[in-house]
Amino acid sequence: MKRVLLKLSGEALAGPKKTGFDEPTVVKVAEQVKQLADDGVEIGIVIGGGNFWRGRSSENIDRTKADQIGMLATVMNCIYVSEIFRSVGLKTEVMTPFVCGAFSELFSKDKANKCFAEGKVVFFAGGTGHPYFSTDTATVLRAIEIEAEVILLAKSIDGVYDRDPKGDPDAVKFEEITIQEVIDKRLGVVDLAASILCMENHMPLLVFGLNEENSIVDAASGKSNGTRVTV
Repeated sequence: MKRVLLKLSGEALAGPKKTGFDEPTVVKVAEQVKQLADDGVEIGIVIGGGNFWRGRSSENIDRTKADQIGMLATVMNCIYVSEIFRSVGLKTEVMTPFVCGAFSELFSKDKANKCFAEGKVVFFAGGTGHPYFSTDTATVLRAIEIEAEVILLAKSIDGVYDRDPKGDPDAVKFEEITIQEVIDKRLGVVDLAASILCMENHMPLLVFGLNEENSIVDAASGKSNGTRVTV
């Protein structure tokens, strides 16, 4: 693959602590991404904010404000992970859809392409910049804009199941499924807005478990045992 968009969950980066950052986990991610970058793969990254904030769990805060806090959580995540990436020898850039002073660059496709040409890993922080849109939607939107070949969706489980495998040991894993089936079966791989964006723009996904050995490299090289979501 020439260019991919990697989506990381904030919770996965928190490791066993469930909140904040687990540096050994992030270092392992950085080392895998470096391996891909050294092989010439251009990598964009979106990170969720769930290790700091889940606004929908609060009934006392206006939804718009809660979503804005979530956007800032993703900015913190991207700045931190970007620095860990730099510590293993990667060049990085953090982009946001709103001005963050000296913390980030304002997103544009042209700037992103220039960064890719310079060998940088590009972090797309801040979601879409608007409330009521999840980081799932931001992930698909950025993947379409930068013309990524696939979205690599790193999760805490190793693929797409017909039921929640954490609560049902008889849940069946799909090796391959269409995005239309994901919508029809309400499997929740990504939210509905993101699913429709994928379907309309022919953007495939590969869902895999982040915590498996060498999972990101395997996903990018087609060796993953995760679930392929086709369009």
